[in-house]
Amino acid sequence: MATAQGTVKIGYLAALTGDWAAYGQTEVKAAQLAAEEINAKGGVKGIKIEIVPYDFRTRAEDAVNAVRRMIEQDKVHVIIGANTSGINIATAPIVNRAGVSQIATVATNPLVTVDESGKVRPYSFRICFTDPYQGKVLAFFAAREMGKKKAAILYDVGSEYSQGLREFFIKNFEQYGGQMVADLGFRGGVDVDFRAQLTEIRNSGADVLVLPNMGKEMALTIKQARELGMKDLLIIGGDGYGEFMWEIAGDAMEGTYWVNHVAPGDPAMEPFFTAYQDKYKDECKEFVNGVLAYDAVHWVANAVERAGKADRKAIRDALESTSGVQLNHATLTIDPADHNPKDKDAVILECKDGKSRFFMKVKPE
Repeated sequence: MATAQGTVKIGYLAALTGDWAAYGQTEVKAAQLAAEEINAKGGVKGIKIEIVPYDFRTRAEDAVNAVRRMIEQDKVHVIIGANTSGINIATAPIVNRAGVSQIATVATNPLVTVDESGKVRPYSFRICFTDPYQGKVLAFFAAREMGKKKAAILYDVGSEYSQGLREFFIKNFEQYGGQMVADLGFRGGVDVDFRAQLTEIRNSGADVLVLPNMGKEMALTIKQARELGMKDLLIIGGDGYGEFMWEIAGDAMEGTYWVNHVAPGDPAMEPFFTAYQDKYKDECKEFVNGVLAYDAVHWVANAVERAGKADRKAIRDALESTSGVQLNHATLTIDPADHNPKDKDAVILECKDGKSRFFMKVKPE
């Protein structure tokens, strides 16, 4: 059989500027690292990988325009990113009409890969677990592992990610015997003072505060909560956690817990972190984004190898039929009914001594 030639072009959709830049810059660096490593070994059966990054600046309209340019001008074969649910939901109609697969990295809302009727979006995939599962993990961890019975939530009313995680936490926490005592909202990108909501939460008698949000607002909330004297309140959240939050909240981050996809202390991750450090002379602080971006490129490479060619439809079919593919952070099997990974363990990270550390793995009952 003749060796295949040519290039598979991977469009990379990331927020390289704006509030989410720490996530996006890490993803593109990790993706480029993976591509270089694969190409240095001869590519995928002779097919080289090219990363074509676009900055969507945290704005859905910019993401939509970027995806159109990737597909129409750059002729990409597949797209990786974005790392947020709302952006992937906004771009889904475009990629599915054009027949170009899009792999979400850390986008957990169910509607990323299925429509409102529950029908799978044929060209939409994800490498992470979903909000229903993540919400259940959060509820199980709070109620069963930490023994908390009265929960408060402070969520971003304008975020699909935040609303979805909130919904699934509440549903499962009550099933585990917990009680919701406060359910309050704010507007991400607008609100920076959460003292009024936190005062109400303090007065509610909550013993756990759930933050189903992303980055900056969570750090500000935590800092303000501790300043209001809420020292003993357990604070937990999902995979919106970022290491840069320490720069905002400082020591207030200590003793908070976060559901995540990857444990930085996992020995299987060491080669990636070492290679990233060697190439960029920088620690991969946003390690979840880095690992999932890196593995998403390896997943595409595996799909191209099984497809035998750089072809949009063949790559889609190979992504959908993924079964038992060993990546760096997990063994990946995709459910063709919803294009989600099956049976991935969740990791709980504990913030301790100035950084996040592996605390435990959770698979809720």
